[in-house]
Amino acid sequence: MAMPKKVGKRPTENVGNVTPFKQSKTETPSPLNFESPPSLFESLISPIGVKMFFQDYWEQKPLLLQRSDASVAAYYQTLFQLADMKDLCSKGIFYGWDINFCRSVDGKKKVLNKEGRVNYTQLKKDFDKNKATIQFHQPQRFNDELWKIQEKLECFFGSLVGSNVYITPPASQGLPPHYDDVEVFILQLEGEKHWKLYNPTVPLAHEYSLESENQIGKPTHEFTLKPGDLLYFPRGTIHQADTPAGIQHSTHLTISTYQKNSWADFLLDVMPGLVFDCMKGDVAIRAGIPRRIMLEANPSKNAKNQLSRFLRSLAEQLENGQELKSIAMKKDFITSRLPPYQENSCELMPDGNLPKLSDRVTVAVKDHVMMLVEPTEEMVDMKPEMAVFLFHSLKNKRDIHMMGREEEEEDSGQCKGLRFPLSHQDALIQLLTSESILVQDLKLDKDADKLNLTLSLWTECLIQVI
Repeated sequence: MAMPKKVGKRPTENVGNVTPFKQSKTETPSPLNFESPPSLFESLISPIGVKMFFQDYWEQKPLLLQRSDASVAAYYQTLFQLADMKDLCSKGIFYGWDINFCRSVDGKKKVLNKEGRVNYTQLKKDFDKNKATIQFHQPQRFNDELWKIQEKLECFFGSLVGSNVYITPPASQGLPPHYDDVEVFILQLEGEKHWKLYNPTVPLAHEYSLESENQIGKPTHEFTLKPGDLLYFPRGTIHQADTPAGIQHSTHLTISTYQKNSWADFLLDVMPGLVFDCMKGDVAIRAGIPRRIMLEANPSKNAKNQLSRFLRSLAEQLENGQELKSIAMKKDFITSRLPPYQENSCELMPDGNLPKLSDRVTVAVKDHVMMLVEPTEEMVDMKPEMAVFLFHSLKNKRDIHMMGREEEEEDSGQCKGLRFPLSHQDALIQLLTSESILVQDLKLDKDADKLNLTLSLWTECLIQVI
């Protein structure tokens, strides 16, 4: 669907910084409430309440909202239209990276991409002739309104939020029946789309898969979406959709989240650290494994029983207050997510005057800041020195959001975070958990340390002087 965390290499031909395209919209009032992340989501799924949604639908069953609301339909149509492709093509977009051109043929996805840069005249000609779907990847890279929406949703879910636009001509279907590994929200923008949903063969699936139509049975839901309508369905829901004959093309936006965000993924993230911490105080788990266990095709029953005892011991230590550390998932989220929305894509600059001891300061974008305690590369007494690292997403690149990171981006300073001595941990916690605080009240012994800490954060646009 929305294909989060795209893998591939970005084209280099005539590619500079992505600039927003000229959206074909007037000042259409928005039905969405951008006051806070919860208010945004509540307005997105209106008239269903947030509590009812998570109680009755989330990860359980589809939700169809057929609104027949002209104001919502008008706003949805401003988010993306086929006509917007002309301006996007003029800025330089590429087959395979920015768009796929595809059609469902005999239950398989047939990709009809050309090579290189997309020419709008040729794209429109192929669209009409081949009856293929334009699948545009991650339009929030170009579209300010989608940036604004998805950035708030990432704050709401605490998970990456991707999107795709699907533009399908009449009497055509872009993708064969399949299921996704993401929670899916469909917004119908232009025209109509006929949908069929089927019971999952793999509930809450952890990976994408095509499904043969002769094996999925009869649809559990069948309906047609019109502009302003919204559809939600959980990952694993088998689905297919086509544009009916006799009408204009269909354009819909897929917003998706919760890819690799399950308890299983969380366990894979936290277990190494949990085992490492627990073995410091448990001689039994530090004992050697049985001889020749590495040579056995399958560990013996005794070995499995011993592992079961260790797992029960880990569970008991967790219940007794053992700290749980998620590192990789948190880092991936904070370094991959959208930066905070900026009107007119303005560059962030430090706000106001330099902080002084008598000033009251506040962290402006708490949802975009994350603190982790990690070992450094330096050694102290034959052990890695521990330090506090502050990660933030203010300097993340919007133009590669959900498109994968290349090697130079993986190695950038942003992935390493701002480093502070372990003695600064309490002061940083004060800043991150308080509405505001006087610089002189920070829990550091020296005034110089208080000023240096706040100056470092102010320079990164993380704090403001009130």
